Amino acid sequence: MRLFSLLFVSTLLSSIVSAQNIAIIPQPVSLQTLKGNFRLTTQTTIGYGQTAGRPVADMLAARLNAPTGYHLKVQRQGLIQLHLNAKPNATLGNEGYTLDVTAQNVRITANEPAGLFYGVQTLLQLFPPGIESQTPVKKVVWNAPAVRITDYPRFGWRGMMLDVSRHFFSKEDVKRYIDRMARYKYNVFHWHLTDDNGWRIEIKSLPNLTKTGACRVQRYGKWGQYEAPKPGEPATDCGFYTQDDIREVVAYAAERYVTILPEVDVPGHSMAAIASYPELCCTKDTSIRVNPGSKFAEWYGNGQFKMLVDNSMNPSSEQVYAFLDKVFTEMAPLFPNAYVHVGGDECYHGYWENDPGCKALMEKEGLKNTHELQSYFMKRVEKILQSKGKKMIGWDEILEGGLAPEAAVMSWRGLEGGIEAAKLGHNVVMTPNDYVYTDLLQGDPIVEPDQTSYKRVRLTKTFEFEPVPDNIDPKYILGGQANLWSEKVLTIRQAEYMTYPRAWALADTYWSAKGNKNWDAFIKRMERHMERSDAAGCNYARSAYDAIVTATEKDGKLFASVATEINGLDVYYTLNEALPDSYTLHYTQPVEIPEGPVTLKVITYRDGKPVGKMIALPRAELLRRTGKQTDDD
Repeated sequence: MRLFSLLFVSTLLSSIVSAQNIAIIPQPVSLQTLKGNFRLTTQTTIGYGQTAGRPVADMLAARLNAPTGYHLKVQRQGLIQLHLNAKPNATLGNEGYTLDVTAQNVRITANEPAGLFYGVQTLLQLFPPGIESQTPVKKVVWNAPAVRITDYPRFGWRGMMLDVSRHFFSKEDVKRYIDRMARYKYNVFHWHLTDDNGWRIEIKSLPNLTKTGACRVQRYGKWGQYEAPKPGEPATDCGFYTQDDIREVVAYAAERYVTILPEVDVPGHSMAAIASYPELCCTKDTSIRVNPGSKFAEWYGNGQFKMLVDNSMNPSSEQVYAFLDKVFTEMAPLFPNAYVHVGGDECYHGYWENDPGCKALMEKEGLKNTHELQSYFMKRVEKILQSKGKKMIGWDEILEGGLAPEAAVMSWRGLEGGIEAAKLGHNVVMTPNDYVYTDLLQGDPIVEPDQTSYKRVRLTKTFEFEPVPDNIDPKYILGGQANLWSEKVLTIRQAEYMTYPRAWALADTYWSAKGNKNWDAFIKRMERHMERSDAAGCNYARSAYDAIVTATEKDGKLFASVATEINGLDVYYTLNEALPDSYTLHYTQPVEIPEGPVTLKVITYRDGKPVGKMIALPRAELLRRTGKQTDDD
């Protein structure tokens, strides 16, 4: 009797521990924990049932073999079985799956191979974090807790954007980025291929685009403060993808059920194209060079700006439409995605307003202003794309002056553009910068890599994002997207740091059921995925652990207040130049900052151990945070 009791307790504890270790991102629709664990051994086999499931089975074997050192067999029937339904399960759709893990076997069932792939991603997250390693890990018991999961996505468009114009990323870096996003069930990779700072895709009929447009002068330092190109200075900072490179990346993404959305940003943001073919702009300025990150615009706030260099294509020039026809003729066959992104954002109209050809076109077409002129341009572009079998999507500025008949809108300046487009019956991808721009600061600028960003998007803000506004028909909201602009992102490691953990929070938003969010529970899952990322060699930010310091003035006195994003953290501080730790002052209420050359230093602890970065804020910086000018300004 005593032996039975001990066995029962042992089994119960094993079940409880396994359940506690389940940390799936994105959250499944339904998850039931069962007793026991499935143990992966050298004798485990992977079955694929139908031929269409073989590629997913092979991929699973490769993922499991790398960290375990095993050589698992892939065959028709196995202990881990991938099965495609003969009769589709309407609940699962094209991307859903069921996952049943018992002590004896694993079964993943789906209607389509994409569902099998997503079931595999969930299964892998049930194993210990070392399963993410690309090299063998020793002394690990490869157990997965017994569960029953039914899962399917909320949105069909779950996107991430990478800007390769500001800083070029090799095709291997791009593959790495795609591979990581696919593990979290993202399915659209938005590839920002052209801008003022580089044209990154080979167009064989327009060789100058890569000969000239893909190269700029080399600069170091802070983006936006670089020296402009000097006359005759060689352009040695180059990078572009050949069409064979594109095909390779597209195929790699397709293997992971990711479709690639290419972007050619027009009519603004076209300096690289104009440097290659000056006749594309109103001024026809042959001195224009690809911008290396030097200042070429004046920004006045509220979206108002002036371009100091003509970077917009001429909407009255037939040469421009002939140029774009050549571009899209070569691009369309490379990308299976139904959409091509055409930008349409931040287009300066000043040069158009003074151009005789633009004035004549406006009079001929009865266009009241240059916003309608841009709309004319976008409608012409849409027709070019339609002739190639593609649909047009653009940033929300394409609404101004009238939206092209069948265009979709990517709403980045807030939710308003998406709301307007949806009310007009157009498809929308919600990507408001206040929530999903992963190039923006995620912590205190004093300790973040980029100290000059114009805005901050903390993890809590990203976590709160809801893509479907009230009183909008959800059928027009295709989904959402995270965007990473690369002005200050120079390496793939830095790209990962900016992307995660915010993209983990958004994975829940885009995949999981609405109303199923819990901040504290997400943090626990996030921490497990930090362990998994460590094993994978993937970078991420720990900014959510850092103190949040604000400052106020009252009755002539300066006070600092400290908060944290993550609940349950202790904050310690000093005012005497000593380094803060758990033996220094414990923060409980706003701190009065004395006069003089004082520096407030804060750090966060949990369970007696430091978890956040130390943040040092001189009194002058705290004064700035009240909005008050200092002698240093």
